[in-house]
Amino acid sequence: MKPFIIFFICLIFSSCKEKPGPYMGDTKVFAKGADVSWLTEMEASGKKFYNTSGVQTECLALLQSLGENSIRLRVWVNPANLWNSKQDVLAKAIRAKNLGMLLMIDFHYSDTWADPGHQTKPAAWATQGIDELKSSLAFHTTDVLNMLKANGITPYWVQVGNETNDGLLWPEGKASVNMANYAALINSGYDAVKSVFPNTKVIVHLSNGWDNGLFRWNFDGLQSYHAKYDVIGLSLYPSAGNWQQLNYQCLANMNDMVSRFNKEVMIVEAGMPWDDAQSCKSFLEDIIAKTKSVNQSKGLGVLYWEPEAYGQWQGYTLGAFDNSGKPTSALEAFQ
Repeated sequence: MKPFIIFFICLIFSSCKEKPGPYMGDTKVFAKGADVSWLTEMEASGKKFYNTSGVQTECLALLQSLGENSIRLRVWVNPANLWNSKQDVLAKAIRAKNLGMLLMIDFHYSDTWADPGHQTKPAAWATQGIDELKSSLAFHTTDVLNMLKANGITPYWVQVGNETNDGLLWPEGKASVNMANYAALINSGYDAVKSVFPNTKVIVHLSNGWDNGLFRWNFDGLQSYHAKYDVIGLSLYPSAGNWQQLNYQCLANMNDMVSRFNKEVMIVEAGMPWDDAQSCKSFLEDIIAKTKSVNQSKGLGVLYWEPEAYGQWQGYTLGAFDNSGKPTSALEAFQ
């Protein structure tokens, strides 16, 4: 075979392989971003956002101007109001798309908050057993993603569950009680995501990113039941007094996950008190650098959780805006 023909075939083959990380054009992008799921609710309550010069600025554009390139949005099944419903998610996703920002969708598979202490089934699924739950989870996942697809939006990442330290959809999917059911639910979500967006990366997300014992237990269990996923997501919420220690432990944990499971890793939630901006900036600069240093270049990015929350919005104090609605210096870490 002639050399130029061999070169042409190799070029076609290489262009068809999935690239290992987010790309904008031909440049690999390290994800730096934020979960801003409260945004529309804050705006409806009258909250406004300002740049450091005091000029009122649309929040996503403001975050982008500070170096952020990715947006994360949570989805609830049938919330008591429209916030975090699929319609609310679409409104925010369109805004992110129009700015050219990468998108992560975070399925909680609940009508409200899902986290390590709460994995409550949606009311409409309350009486369902594991087989029905797998079907309901898959239908909800494809329903939301097909809505995004119909609007020209392709999420780069999708979380199947939120902080599933002990599984999801309790009690049927509680990992400490039935690891097989937990893995089966993860697989239902994975297959649903790939049926709509074959190249979208599926994340399984745990809290306490410094806790290697938790991560080994959870992901060893998933592996034993052949669970499918692409990325291991971590939360990290240190204090001013322990962020250095927890960052080192988190890096060690990420490297262990890469070597143990051959998966990519990503900090999908991070935060510190808004009124200690210098410590938060130092924490973020360090964890960004550490995530970039993960073995085999498998650290994908760092996302802040609800930085735009200010004025103790809903009692939350780990945002990164001050009480006047301006970003603090903490967010300079993303530039």
